[in-house]
Amino acid sequence: MTEESTKATSQGQQSKAVATTEPQKGQLIEGETTADPKKSKAAGQSTQTQLLTLAKYFCLDGALRPPQQQAPIDDRIERRERFNHNRRQQNIEKVIEKSLHYCSDSAISDKADPDWFDQFIEFAERVSNPTMQDLWAKILAGELTHPGTFSLKTLKAFKNLSLSDARLFGKVCSLGFKDNSKKNIRVISGVYQKPSLFNMLSKNREASISLSKFGLSYSEILTLADHHLLFSQETELPPLEKGEELALKYNGIPLIFKAKKADTVIKFYKLTPIGAELAQLIGDKPDDSFLSHMKSKLSHHLSY
Repeated sequence: MTEESTKATSQGQQSKAVATTEPQKGQLIEGETTADPKKSKAAGQSTQTQLLTLAKYFCLDGALRPPQQQAPIDDRIERRERFNHNRRQQNIEKVIEKSLHYCSDSAISDKADPDWFDQFIEFAERVSNPTMQDLWAKILAGELTHPGTFSLKTLKAFKNLSLSDARLFGKVCSLGFKDNSKKNIRVISGVYQKPSLFNMLSKNREASISLSKFGLSYSEILTLADHHLLFSQETELPPLEKGEELALKYNGIPLIFKAKKADTVIKFYKLTPIGAELAQLIGDKPDDSFLSHMKSKLSHHLSY
C-alpha cells in the first residue's frame, strides 16, 4: 500500500470516528434542527459529548465533520452570525415580554433615557436563563417606573453575575437589615463593648454571629465583593450608650435594638451602592432561624 493511500485511509477513519461520536439529533446542516443544550440531560454525559452538543447548538461544529460534508467557511460564518442574531433577538423579546407584566398601565412616570435602554438591550440580549431574564425584566420595569433607579454601573455589574452568584446575592439580602433610608443594607456579624478597666477580662465582652451557618462564608463574601455588591471588610456603627435605641427592619420586620451596656458597638458587612440598588429586585424573605440565632448571640449586649 502506498504512503498516499495509507494517509487517505487514516483520514477517512478519523472522520468516521468523529462522525460516529457526534449526537445524531439536531445536526447543524441546512434543513436540520438543533438540540437546545439546556434541554439535554447533562448528568451522565461525557465532557466530549457535552462539548459536541454545545458546538452543534452554537454552529461551531463545521470542522468536526468529514471533509466532504463541510460547508465553505464563509457559509459557516454567515450561519453562526444568523444563529447569534436570532438567539439574541429571542432573548431580548422574552425579557421585554416579562417586563411588561411588572409595568403599570396607568401610572405616569418621567421619560426613560434612550441611551440607558440601548445599553440595557446590549446586556440583556445575551441572557437565556429564564430566572435571570426575570431579574432583567424587573430592572427594566423598575427603571421605567422610576428613572435613575438602576445606574449603568449597576447594569454592568449585574451582567457579570452567574445564576449561582445571583442566588448567593439573594441569600445576603435575606440576612440584611435596612435603616429608614433603605439605602443602607447591613448584614450584622457581631457586637462588642468597647474595652475598659471593668470588662477587659470578661468573656462576654464580644459576640459573633456564625454567618457561614446560614450560607455566607468569608469566601462567598469575597465573591460578592469581586462583583462590587458587598464590602469585604467589616464596618461598625457608632457606639450606643446604655438604653439607646436603634430602629432597623429585617426583611420587612421592624426591630428596635436597645443597648444594655454603654459603648456597645454593632459590627456588620455592608452592601455597596450597586448592591443596594440590585437588592430592590429581591422580595422580603426573612430567615427565622437566622433571626433567632442573631437575637440569642447578641442578647448579652442588646435587647429587642
